[in-house]
Order: sequence, then structure tokens, then C-alpha cells
Amino acid sequence: MSDAPQPMPESDRAEPDGADLGRSLGTDFMHLDDLLTDTERELRDGVRAWCDDEVVPAAQEWWEAARYPVEMVPGYAATRVAGASIEGYGCAGVSTLADGMMCAELARGDGSIATFNAVHSGLAMTSVHLLGSEEQRERWLPGMARVETVGAVALTEPTHGSDVVSMETRAHRDGDHWVLDGAKRWIGNGSVADLVVVWARDDDGDVGGFVVESPQQLDGWDAQVIQGKISNRGVWQAHIRLDGVRIPADNRLAQARTFADTNRVLARSRQAVAWEAIGHAVAAYEGALTYALRREQFGRPLAKNQLIQDDLARMVTLITTMQLTCTRMSQLEDEGRCTIEHAAMAKLHTTTAAREVVGIARDMLGGNGILLDHHVARHFADLEATYTYEGSRTVQSLLVGRSVTGTSAFR
Repeated sequence: MSDAPQPMPESDRAEPDGADLGRSLGTDFMHLDDLLTDTERELRDGVRAWCDDEVVPAAQEWWEAARYPVEMVPGYAATRVAGASIEGYGCAGVSTLADGMMCAELARGDGSIATFNAVHSGLAMTSVHLLGSEEQRERWLPGMARVETVGAVALTEPTHGSDVVSMETRAHRDGDHWVLDGAKRWIGNGSVADLVVVWARDDDGDVGGFVVESPQQLDGWDAQVIQGKISNRGVWQAHIRLDGVRIPADNRLAQARTFADTNRVLARSRQAVAWEAIGHAVAAYEGALTYALRREQFGRPLAKNQLIQDDLARMVTLITTMQLTCTRMSQLEDEGRCTIEHAAMAKLHTTTAAREVVGIARDMLGGNGILLDHHVARHFADLEATYTYEGSRTVQSLLVGRSVTGTSAFR
């Protein structure tokens, strides 16, 4: 449960601009905070405070301008959320549960910041940590933990979204180098990253992760920012063309040989995305609760109406089921028992439930629900990206279906 805001005295009421609707109320109906250590709670609260004080007040501007907020990177680095659950290499080394709660806080603040983290930490750092040699981890992870090196992962292709097995990008061995050719699309951070893990097939048809350093400076690398998005407008996705991009031979991740290896990364990164959906839902719910307590219609606050209370109860109940699902998923991960199907079910549930929550919240705010300065509209739009990336709802459903039937519907 949370410390809910109280209705304002009549003398203090003025036309609100919605600025405070983005501040945290700490929604936690089932007291899941109790599962964190004091250190983990302090780190999570640090992310929450940074979002309240720095991210939320600025998010409207960069969302509307579709501007990558590079000035936020030092603050993001200071939260230590990058690679938070990785032991060593300058990372915080917290539990997967604490890492997930930190990811949820980022999304509660802003979907673009959360997506930046999902790419840099959830995909790029996870790829290096899970699939790199010890030398490669030591070479790349400390700089990524400090966010001196911004990471990205290039997996999706223009003609192969969910069907990643049909990957066409090629890596040809030429002496002491790999030469990369192909195209990638929807690559978060792809136009600004200092390090990109490019997934490609080698001369034997095996799948590998190839680390491209300082890609923007390399011949044959062309990254164009995708324009016209209605979601996560403060983080840039790129369409990348690779035409003879040369990298050192030892930049192939040592343990990346098959799609099973790729799935190890996706199973972990999808957990973070499931937590992100919770952050969007919490932001929308808390904004709607604050609004309902102070907004008067027909002579009394909205919150005194039975229909509004029913909606708020529905929202917090959905959020609680989402939190419980992700909490158990994270516990299984720490026990070494979380599978890609567990992550799929969690993302399937949280993104679907969050869609309902943000829809109710947007409706509850009426006309103000489509204004950026009331924050709910931004989460309403940004959740559409979360609902799709790292595997759409349908893909997650088919992964769960394959698990319960023992039969794949993909091919």
C-alpha cells in the first residue's frame, strides 16, 4: 500500500497543471519491499528519487522534441542500475529482484530512459556477461557499468522481426578480422552507441555475436535514426546497414555459437521488460489516483464516486498481480531456474495488464488525459512500444503454448 495524497483544502485549490502527477507514491500493496535488503532498497530508492527530481520534470520536453537526452546519462550512471545484477566488473551485484524493481522505477519515470537501460544493460551488458570470455568481460563491462561506453545489440532485421532464425546478416572471416555485411532495424541506441553486439551467421552458418567498437567511426557502418515514432520518442532506434564492416577476430563473443545462446540473452532481457510494463502501469495509476482525489465534478472529488473507486481498485489489483508474477520470476532467476517461457509468461501478463491500467487512467483524466504535462498520456503511448519489443504479445503467448503442449506453432 502507499501513502495516498489527500484532497486539497478548498482555499488551496487552483487549476492544476499536472506537474505532480508524475511523482512516486510507492505503490506496493503486498509489501514486496520487505524482500529487499537495506542496500538494495537504498539503490531502488535512489533510482526513484532521480526519476522524480530529474527525469519526470524534463521528460515532456524530449518526448515532444523526439530528442535523445544525452545530458541524462551521468545521472543514469550514478544510479548504478546499469548491469545492476552482475557480480563484479564495477556493477552493483544486487539480486535480480532488486534489479527488476529498479527497471520498473525507470519506466515509471520515463519509457525512453527505461528503454535506453533495457538496451544498454538488459541486452548489451547481458550479452557480454553471459556469452563473453573472462577477458572480454574485463575488457568491456567496467566501462559499460560506468556508462562511459554505451551499448546496443543489433539482432532484428528489416525483413525478419519475430522470425529471427531467418537472419541474413553475414560474418566472413578474413585473416585476423571478421567482415560484416547485412542490415539491422529497430536497434535502440544504434546511432549513438560506442559498442554494438551484431548478431550474424558465420561462414559455417553458425550464429554469433560480433562486438563492433566505435561503430560510428567505421567504414561501411551507416546508422539512420528511425523517424515518426509515437512511442519512446526520447530514445533513438536506428536502421543500420553494414557494408564490409571490419572488426578484430577476437571481438566475437566466445560463447555465442547458436540461437540457443541468443535465447539466453533474450530470456534475461525479457525479464527486465516485464518489469518495465509495471513501471508504466504504476505511473498511470498513481497519476490517476492523485488526480481523482483533487479533481472535483458535480460538487465533490472524483475519488468519492463508486465507479472511480472501482476503477482504482481494478488498477491496483492488476498492478499487484504483475508485481507478484515478476517477483516470483526474479526469484527463479536467482535460483537458476527461470526459463525463457517464464520470462515470456511474465511479459505476456504485464504488458497486457498494463495496457488496461493505462487505458483506465487515461480515461479517468478526461481531456487532461491526452496532455503531456499530465504524464499519463506519455505512458499510454510509450507502453505500446513495450507491448511489442523483445517479442510481441503473440510471440510470448506461443512460447508459453509450446511449453504447455510440447508442440511448436512457429513453423
